Amino acid sequence: MARTTSDIVIDAPADKIMSVIADFPSYPVWATGVKTADIVSTTADGRAEQVHFVLDATPIRDEYDLGYVWDGDRTVSWSLAAAGSMLKSMDGAYVLEPVDGDRTRVTYQLAVDVSVPLLGMLKRKAEKVIIDTALKGLKKQVEAQ
Repeated sequence: MARTTSDIVIDAPADKIMSVIADFPSYPVWATGVKTADIVSTTADGRAEQVHFVLDATPIRDEYDLGYVWDGDRTVSWSLAAAGSMLKSMDGAYVLEPVDGDRTRVTYQLAVDVSVPLLGMLKRKAEKVIIDTALKGLKKQVEAQ
């Protein structure tokens, strides 16, 4: 499955950015379309392992669970753990790399497959909107802290 990718530079160190990414209960504040993000289970070190989402991001309205894999403060990836009514699959990742000083490049990769037929071009456009909105929201949230 082809992934859509975009990135943004945030004026903060990777560990600060990753702590915002890991703070799922705050997602409705900055992640457009996310109505709730409830942690279902955690790893031994306390990070979310499975999270239940309620999403209302036109054209996608759904409830689903994502399973997370954390790699320190540099990478977190996820995949669909419990499908909703619209989403058939969702695989994504945030990859953080230091740029200079306390600045970090955040790359967001996403591949989504939905149960309703969408032209490939429309699906990529929807993924791009989701990614760009999420990156801008993440940047605003991190830099405001």
